[in-house]
Amino acid sequence: MKKHSGMRPHDVVILLKIIAKGNQPWFHKDLANELHISQSEVSESLNRSKIAGLISADKKSVFKLALLDFLAHGLRYVYPEQPSSLVRGVPTSHSAPPLNKTIQSEQNYVWPYAKGENRGFAVEPLHPNVPKACLEDAGLYELLALTDALRLGRARERNLAIEELEKRIK
Repeated sequence: MKKHSGMRPHDVVILLKIIAKGNQPWFHKDLANELHISQSEVSESLNRSKIAGLISADKKSVFKLALLDFLAHGLRYVYPEQPSSLVRGVPTSHSAPPLNKTIQSEQNYVWPYAKGENRGFAVEPLHPNVPKACLEDAGLYELLALTDALRLGRARERNLAIEELEKRIK
């Protein structure tokens, strides 16, 4: 068995993509194409997630409660983020659905992306191709925007994000 060298940020993206697919059947190549990453990255990621206890041995079923626990209690410590300069991009965190309906803020956060139509403070996504993948999949977009609220937000934003993630993941 391959050694586990720790989770990588895109492992979270891949697990959330599997959840966003719901009951839809998928193959490694489907995840790779839809996330704009290589098949080998998907394969290695699923192996790391299996060793970490976040996905079943057949690598088809995400252990949802374990993932929620990791997202709620560990994500902001493992993959912290500090917004930087104003850029053009795709809204994330409380600036994106579904939290933008509840939280009103003059401080917008975006993933830097040349084709983005919004301006805000730059937030580095968990993988460079997240903005492109999210513009193609609304369900994944909501999951990753909520995940960023856990990485960036204060207690109120984090609590709302956890509630919304629980609705979407369980």
